[in-house]
Amino acid sequence: MNRRIVTLVAALVPVLALLLFGMSVTVPFVALGPGPTFNTLGEVDGKQVVEIKGTEVDPTSGNLNMTTVSVRDGLNIFEAFGYWLSGRHGLVPREEVYPAEKTRDQVKEENTQEMQQSESSAELAALNYLNLPVAVEVSDVSADGPAAGALREGDQLLTVNGEPVRTVGEVQKAVAALSPGTVVQIGVRRDGQDLTVPVTLGERPGGHGAGYLGITPTENPEVPFTVDFNLAEVGGPSAGLMFTLAVIDKLSPGELSGGEFVAGTGTIDSGGAVGPIGGIQYKLIAARDAGATTFLVPARNCDEARQRTPDGLRLVKVENLDGAVEALDSLNAGGEAPAC
Repeated sequence: MNRRIVTLVAALVPVLALLLFGMSVTVPFVALGPGPTFNTLGEVDGKQVVEIKGTEVDPTSGNLNMTTVSVRDGLNIFEAFGYWLSGRHGLVPREEVYPAEKTRDQVKEENTQEMQQSESSAELAALNYLNLPVAVEVSDVSADGPAAGALREGDQLLTVNGEPVRTVGEVQKAVAALSPGTVVQIGVRRDGQDLTVPVTLGERPGGHGAGYLGITPTENPEVPFTVDFNLAEVGGPSAGLMFTLAVIDKLSPGELSGGEFVAGTGTIDSGGAVGPIGGIQYKLIAARDAGATTFLVPARNCDEARQRTPDGLRLVKVENLDGAVEALDSLNAGGEAPAC
């Protein structure tokens, strides 16, 4: 009997050693998977996710959920293998999420800044969509740029060669369409007076013949109310589209969701262009788990989304804000919407 016990222990020692090794060794991978979703029309911790103060807000119902991706770090061999086998997670090299040259705090700070920029762009995109006043202003003039001495910090940009400009993108597009050396007429509001200022365009660095003013334009809301976003622990730029839709829903009649459970993702700029994001397959799972039946997908994510669509989830292809609102309106009326 003693000999058998000794033999058994001897046989188990390598197994136990292997188990201890697997539990103690951290792999250079992180697991990505479905993260929490948040209804941008609802509340979190007693605060409205999208809070508008200073004006009447239209009643809303249903869901316009933004979606997230979870990141699990510090995995041992067994944990990593378990996530890989789950079918709901994927493993990626850790350096893709936490580059070696950056600390975790630096990565978190960058994600926070991206979220703040996303919130600002969402508000501006919604205001532009609703034709509410937004000022495009000069925040900086390059000392050696073409506009030095002609335009000033604080100038509100109104027109480029007589054509109205409402967003930074419209200013950039109008100027880039002209050749270097062109004298362009810039309509501005300065100290309460409307002026037309001529500027001879330079060549944009690396712009392949595109015109260049040498200014930094920014956009600022000019509305008598405030829009606040209350998701402090979420980072990154991908909530932009859903934030924008929530602002529009609260500031206009009707209900974009039609009382249904809509989720989605996508970056947005102030002009309403919707951009692609990462981790779409995990966001689809998260949305379906939460109860979503419709998911708004950035057009450039459609190919990947089609390959990983959970049962019961309709994918709606979105290229811009106008298209997103039109698709939801159509679905609410019993019609069709662009599909991935």
